[in-house]
Amino acid sequence: MLSVQQLQINGRRTDLLPATSLQVQRGELILVSGEGQDQRTALALALSGRMKSSDGTLTWDNTSKVKRIRLASALIDSPGVNEPEQHLSVRDLVTEDLSLIPRRYRGALLSKPWLKVNSFEDIADLWIEQLPAHRRLELLTSLALADPAVDLLVVDSPDRHSADPSAWLPRLQALASDAGRPLAVVATVSALPEHWDGPAAVIGNSVSHAAEAEPEQGGADAEAEPVTATEATAVVPETPLAEAEEHQEIQDLQRTAK
Repeated sequence: MLSVQQLQINGRRTDLLPATSLQVQRGELILVSGEGQDQRTALALALSGRMKSSDGTLTWDNTSKVKRIRLASALIDSPGVNEPEQHLSVRDLVTEDLSLIPRRYRGALLSKPWLKVNSFEDIADLWIEQLPAHRRLELLTSLALADPAVDLLVVDSPDRHSADPSAWLPRLQALASDAGRPLAVVATVSALPEHWDGPAAVIGNSVSHAAEAEPEQGGADAEAEPVTATEATAVVPETPLAEAEEHQEIQDLQRTAK
């Protein structure tokens, strides 16, 4: 189980990641919404053990050791961090990614047979930029799962490739509920799909299900844990210069996390 309590990352002027809490276990998909790409990426990096938090707790299977979390997790398609370069062919991407698999699993992982076994022969010679959103996600998640040690998938903003949830949501649901290899799956999104009623959280706050988000935002749910405006919302930069500095900071941290 991934358990996150008041996880926060400080920035120069405002929080790169305001205090956020969530919980997800194997066999479950949770969607975490946030308006800013920098905040969504900061959360994805922190959850996958690629960025150190300033405050709060993060545990995976009752361990808070960053190395253990990083080895058990895969960060998927994070902008400016590990999203595939558009000029790569699918075949070249597969060759590169399989070379990163731990040596003890690498022997049989050659690109040509891997593409055939995983039903990607039809797109092997396409450029990454030519892939439809659903095939892109299928490819990247399949590559991540070539490492048998991965039990936690953190997918950064899959909705940026398609506003239609059917292009990415079914794939993530299928991965989480796979009886043969149940995964804990976290996806950061700009907004929750209209009819999503599964586990959800909001950057800067947390809720157990999407349906509980509306009362909390309106302040009408007396049983919800009280959250102050300062805790729930990141401070918006007041000037274009401040916004530029914040974006530069997340880029600096992304380069460090690679």
